[in-house]
Amino acid sequence: MAGKKKKKGNDVKKEQLQAAAKKRNYILGGVLVLVLVAAAVIWAHPWQTTPQEAAQAPKVTQNATPPQTRKPSSDVPVAATQDYTIQTAKGNIVIQVYPKLMPITVANFAKLVSMRFYNGLTFHRVNSWLIQGGDPNGNGTGGPGWTIKFETNPRLTNVRGAVGMARLPNNLNSAGSQFYILKADAPSLNGQYAVFGKVIKGMSVVDKIAKGDRMISIKPGA
Repeated sequence: MAGKKKKKGNDVKKEQLQAAAKKRNYILGGVLVLVLVAAAVIWAHPWQTTPQEAAQAPKVTQNATPPQTRKPSSDVPVAATQDYTIQTAKGNIVIQVYPKLMPITVANFAKLVSMRFYNGLTFHRVNSWLIQGGDPNGNGTGGPGWTIKFETNPRLTNVRGAVGMARLPNNLNSAGSQFYILKADAPSLNGQYAVFGKVIKGMSVVDKIAKGDRMISIKPGA
């Protein structure tokens, strides 16, 4: 009798264990199904971050500039053009120069203007096709005490109204302060003389200039 009760108890315990195992399998199976479904959804739709989340997310900036860093002075933008007014007793001549196209020549001219170097000097050479001035000796032999490196730009040619640097005939790097203004086209000079500007107002004055007429002043601005 006692043996039968023991056997019956063992059978009940076995059934309980089997039921628990079956339940556990159902649960594991359900979890697996959920995992597979979630994976399928993620694979089928690449989730996008909302604009709000993107704004709050940490960012890595490539080549970030340190807060205290400033642009060096060489990075300061250079003006494409600059105007100067040549005042004479016969009227004003306004020229426009090109710092970006002719940086060496224009910088030299601007330096001389800032020194008031040209004030009172004469146009010592005048003929049918040009006027020339800027010589402190007044005869074509003088200069500021230095010369500059030759430069030229194919966009600037020797046409009527062109402003260029005079130099020695056998030395490209001999320009200093003397400059010319053309009254007529002179294509044979292209590539040989540093054209750095043009007359934008007052060509009628250029045509009236005579040998010995003075430049009262040259100042920035039109």
